[in-house]
Amino acid sequence: MDFEKLVNNIKSTNLHLQQNAIKAVNIHITIRNWIIGFYIVEFEQYGEDRAKYGTQLLDLLSKQINVRGLSETNLKLCRQFYKTYYQFIELFTKKIDTIIPVQIRQSLTDEFMFFDMNETLIRQSATDELKESTYIKENTEYLYGLINTVSFTHFVELLKIEDHSKRKFYELLILKTTPNVRELQRQINTLTFERIGLSGNYKKAFEQIQLQIKPEQSRDIVKTHYFFEFLEINYPQLIEENELEQALINHLQQFIIELGNGFCFEARQKRILIGDEYFFIDLVFYHRILKCHVLVELKTNKANYEHIGQLRTYLSYYKKNITQPSDNPPVGILLVTDQNKTLVEYAVAESDKEIFVSKYLLQLPDKEQLAAFINNELKNL
Repeated sequence: MDFEKLVNNIKSTNLHLQQNAIKAVNIHITIRNWIIGFYIVEFEQYGEDRAKYGTQLLDLLSKQINVRGLSETNLKLCRQFYKTYYQFIELFTKKIDTIIPVQIRQSLTDEFMFFDMNETLIRQSATDELKESTYIKENTEYLYGLINTVSFTHFVELLKIEDHSKRKFYELLILKTTPNVRELQRQINTLTFERIGLSGNYKKAFEQIQLQIKPEQSRDIVKTHYFFEFLEINYPQLIEENELEQALINHLQQFIIELGNGFCFEARQKRILIGDEYFFIDLVFYHRILKCHVLVELKTNKANYEHIGQLRTYLSYYKKNITQPSDNPPVGILLVTDQNKTLVEYAVAESDKEIFVSKYLLQLPDKEQLAAFINNELKNL
């Protein structure tokens, strides 16, 4: 073994065990918070002196415990966590040996016996929520994957989602892509759940979403549908292109969040000179991950050949005059109210690999169609 190999061995060992330690801490924080939530709910329902504390219970409890990280707010989260993910009880009765240290396992088991878990399960099985998630309750391996993969900070974001199908979708997204909390928030804020319902091919759309989290090529950064509901435009059929553009600029932060990871705003109505005539590109962005310019053209009607030709011209100009040696080729996105797919199929040649036509919506779609797809994906994990 030479010195360089010694250094590498120590680095890799430290990294591996450090990551395992962090993961172990996250898992036990999640378990702790679920158990605390269990204790609180059981006390609120069956505590001998529960009436004495009433609505002040959590405030008094946090002061009496006096432990960092267990404030009144956090205790509320623990209670909500238990109520939302009560099916984790399956783990503590079936896989308790693998997730809870020996030193606390026996005392915890005694507590479960004390509260008569069979009675608890009977009570909970009568709720609508348990009926809707019976397949999850029966899938212990899925639950085990959740508690081993999803940190409590991720769970905090999931707890904000009231719709069960929507929450299960983001659980699936975490299990398949392991995003950090900020990326999970972005996926929720950019309506990934709603967007996938418009794809027509749920499986393919879900695979594309996984690539959008960490884009590898230009097509990974482009969505088939964009939602501009944050503009609160009630009469989309009357809006002009310049009004839509101004509205997006006025809500630039939400617009960039909707575009996706890596977009940096560069210019509006970018003026370029071709021959002796000036042209204006609606919006120009630079993508910091793919290192390329992204030219966006807004239209308030369906896609046509002139739109595509116009965008092709702008891209050619950028390739020749703007793109730096260290940049990748520019990407063009045509945003329209109707993709006119048949025309686009012929108008966008195979050589036009950097031209994309996407549809934008000013209102959110119906979410109910997604439930069957999500349930099937969860079962096939």
